[in-house]
Amino acid sequence: MNRGFGIGRLAYEVTKYWTTKAQRARNFTATLENFRTSLEEAQVDYAVCLPIAPYLTFDDLAEAREQEERILPFTSIDLTRSYDVEAQLNQDVARGALGLKLHPIIQNTSLDDQRTINALQAFRIHKKPVLVHVGQSIYYLGKEKKNNTPEFGQVRYVEEVVRNFPDIKFIIGHAGLFWINEVCRRLGKLPNVWVDTSFQSPEDVRKLVKVFGAEKVLYASDWPYGNRVPHIKIIKVACRGDAKLEEMLFYRNAQELLGISI
Repeated sequence: MNRGFGIGRLAYEVTKYWTTKAQRARNFTATLENFRTSLEEAQVDYAVCLPIAPYLTFDDLAEAREQEERILPFTSIDLTRSYDVEAQLNQDVARGALGLKLHPIIQNTSLDDQRTINALQAFRIHKKPVLVHVGQSIYYLGKEKKNNTPEFGQVRYVEEVVRNFPDIKFIIGHAGLFWINEVCRRLGKLPNVWVDTSFQSPEDVRKLVKVFGAEKVLYASDWPYGNRVPHIKIIKVACRGDAKLEEMLFYRNAQELLGISI
């Protein structure tokens, strides 16, 4: 309701400190055991998992997938060190990476940074999607604030990179959070843009379907920061009993975008 009436951003600003503390605490719940429990409770068959290097890498997900085949891994790039990014991306795709995740805030690197651009240039040959966190959220407090730059989550950054790489299919993480209207205005007519629904209301999910088209909207929960079951309910409410639309948002769109059949 807060998001639907546009006051969610105000609530977030007022409670930002405690929200960030709680969010960081949820990091420790992302165990393989809890992952399995979450899937079973929500009756989810497979889940795309998104690493943010150097904190979580494709190698970590590949190792976990040896024990849990329901993991569908993306890869990430480590922007804290100098290495052969192109070789790493090629290797990760060969080992099963289905896409690339970029988080400009946590990785503290803007999308117009040359390192990011080089990575996109190297990854484009694989014809796989790139998911970008969009929305000005914070992850560090106090003396650690220097470790992230919330402004890097502004929509203008992702708009520039989407326009500069028309051959890459971009997924706008969280549909921009509280900046969903700006996402719709700036990106709604661009053919290489998809959006995920995590943290959006049923009303806003309907808006995304209207602006981007039903085939461009993807269910997401952002687990462990969001819970799967409530996010599933949001999609069901948004679809108003339209079973075909539910199937598209829950899995058919993702299957087509990722080029998989499961």
